[in-house]
Amino acid sequence: MSATFSRLAVLVAGAASLSLLTGCGGSSDDAASAKSSGASASKVTVVASTNVYGDIVERIGGDRVEVSSIISDPEQDPHSYEASTRNQLLLSKAKVVVENGGGYDDFVDRMLGSGNASAEVVNAVEVSGRTAPAGGELNEHVWYDFPSMGKIADRIAAALGKADPASAGTFTKNAAAFKDSLTALEGKEAALKSAHDGDGVAITEPVPVYLLEASGLVNKTPGEFSEAIEEGDDVSAKVLKTTLDLFSGKKVKALVYNEQTSGAQTEKVKSAAEAAGVPVVPVTETLPEGKDYLTWMNDNVDALADALNK
Repeated sequence: MSATFSRLAVLVAGAASLSLLTGCGGSSDDAASAKSSGASASKVTVVASTNVYGDIVERIGGDRVEVSSIISDPEQDPHSYEASTRNQLLLSKAKVVVENGGGYDDFVDRMLGSGNASAEVVNAVEVSGRTAPAGGELNEHVWYDFPSMGKIADRIAAALGKADPASAGTFTKNAAAFKDSLTALEGKEAALKSAHDGDGVAITEPVPVYLLEASGLVNKTPGEFSEAIEEGDDVSAKVLKTTLDLFSGKKVKALVYNEQTSGAQTEKVKSAAEAAGVPVVPVTETLPEGKDYLTWMNDNVDALADALNK
């Protein structure tokens, strides 16, 4: 299981015992609860673990769904999210639940197990078919993998259609339109691969790796560095030096930087890239404020192209 969100197991146990947990998730929970409480009984109630999936559900479900996203604050670090009893309440009322899976948001399964066994659950990693490479760990960040997102869109449409058979045709049609937009994004990746196949890049965490691989780029970052950052551990001096040398030695054309979970060592890497004139491409794990999934991903691909073309 990926280490991302691994700290949630202890936190969720506290939530199950009805101890109200503190943390930066409070404002998101309040908004989601308010939205859920106004839901029309005729709509399909959906809970998504993050607003990435919440946005996709809204795109496919339109006015036939009422969606609550547990993690929706762009200033919130998903790695340190603290689940609450409000989350439990939302999940207990959901007809459809969309989670990432792969160890990223295990708190969803734990809460469903204690409160709502009847919800139709869409597990994005399972639907994607992505598995851990031999001798490696699963990269659970499948929302940066456009072919996988097409499969997930179809699965969401099917789940919504099961809950609201009369609207099943609409859900299928909306999922097809969403997949057409994903195909356009894949075309952009193909163009990048044509121009930059084999070019080296650096990362701080594995978040954007599927996008980078589809664009023909080679991740030059030591695995020990990105794994330690994702685990929340300190990077050894030797590994940090090897990472910093990527920039001073001009071995990479860009740094793709997860700005949502930055720390002292990732800031040092970012500073080294900037000092060496290597472009920095910021990415996040949840939707930036004011953007939907497709706009966000188009912006990410365009920013990567701009960086590589400098």
